[in-house]
Amino acid sequence: MQTRLLLISHPATRAMRVGAFPADDPLDPRALDALRAWHGRGLIAAQGAQAAQVFRSAATCVRETAEALGLEAQIVPALSDADAGEWRGRRLHELAAAQPEALAAWIRSPDAAPPAGESFRAVLARVGAWLDALAPSSSASLSPAGGMQVIALTHAVVMRAALIHVLGAPAESSGRIEIAPLSIVELRRSREGAWTWRPGAS
Repeated sequence: MQTRLLLISHPATRAMRVGAFPADDPLDPRALDALRAWHGRGLIAAQGAQAAQVFRSAATCVRETAEALGLEAQIVPALSDADAGEWRGRRLHELAAAQPEALAAWIRSPDAAPPAGESFRAVLARVGAWLDALAPSSSASLSPAGGMQVIALTHAVVMRAALIHVLGAPAESSGRIEIAPLSIVELRRSREGAWTWRPGAS
């Protein structure tokens, strides 16, 4: 069975706008306004109305995104944002002054992690494992062509990891992929299990 997966990034949070690591921030009025004006809102609402499988991370901003889109979503740990550990809620410019070497290593290397946090390579491993294990449920809807449609509400780092996994690119290329808030990435898996990226297809 073919699978069509739409990965969606949540709106910009206040932490993102001020250059801080996430600390389970809720959506503020500015983010909610952006979500209401989002051009992809109708597309995702239509896909959700077809009873596609819908997954999300457990983050507050993602839960509120799902609620605003009228989607009931199952929490999947693999879709979680990268764990910022001791850097949760801290601004980049503060860390650049307080821990310059650690911050530089985190920016440069996919193997570096915040203290008590998670590296990009660890995110890549869990996202890749989830993609490879993605399977239809008994209630999954089928497209007219007989494929399964899936929606995943998540974070930019997860979407970068998904693209790198699908393309077989090196983890070091993560910094060359920019995922804006409220972006859609469409991936498709063939009956044989091979994933492809379809830019602009959604």
